[in-house]
Amino acid sequence: MTAFGHAGDDRLDWRIKAVNHRYLELSLRLPEPLKALEPALRRRLRRHFRRGRVEATLRVAELAQTQLDDAALRQLLQTVALVRERIAGATIDALELLRWPGVAREDPAQLAALTASATAKFDVALDALVAHRQREGTALATVLQRQLRQIEMHANAARCRSASDVAARFERLRGQAAALTATPVPALRLEQELALLVQKSDVTEELDRIDVHIAAAAASLGGSEPCGRRLDFLLQELGREANTLAAKSAAPEAASLAVELKVAIEQMREQVQNVE
Repeated sequence: MTAFGHAGDDRLDWRIKAVNHRYLELSLRLPEPLKALEPALRRRLRRHFRRGRVEATLRVAELAQTQLDDAALRQLLQTVALVRERIAGATIDALELLRWPGVAREDPAQLAALTASATAKFDVALDALVAHRQREGTALATVLQRQLRQIEMHANAARCRSASDVAARFERLRGQAAALTATPVPALRLEQELALLVQKSDVTEELDRIDVHIAAAAASLGGSEPCGRRLDFLLQELGREANTLAAKSAAPEAASLAVELKVAIEQMREQVQNVE
């Protein structure tokens, strides 16, 4: 389910976006001095997401002022002097010295204030994104419920059609058997054989399982827990039953109903990919 959240001011700017993904994938882009925030921010995101790709980017116009650690710098310069004694002509770039761990560090008080501000604004952006997802989820639930009713309607039509098709096929086979048989066949034996043939095309079991899956999908949609994976599985099962239904349908009208059922299932399954 796609969503976007934003919060910031002239100094700090958070942008968080979420898009569909089969699993949960988190990506955070933070300035180097604020990298220590990442584990806590990831925990915040995991409280709200179970599926999807979430990207959070923080832009900072002005970081905390940098301070030099004189002791660390002196120790590093001593090491540089030893290198120069052993390697004639060795040069050292001042910027490289500043990149050495521990030599330059942000002002602790300013960094603490920046960290607190970044965390607070992250929560604001995350709340905005969650609210966006909830609005989209409410609208999507309405669409899915309508699609599920459409599937149920096609399944009910197929059941009504199946009841009349079974009786019609039985009578048709009886007439064909009578026309093809030169020697009279005992009525009981004929009825048994015809019943076996008709049973092979009976779709009652498939329709019963379709009803069970529809009920399970409706319960999932009405629940409060994330249901995307469960709905995807149920629609796979509905698709299998619809395929069997189509394969067993001998009458053109029944085959047409099975195709309509398959189309409705596939349409809902495509939409379910947007559900967490």
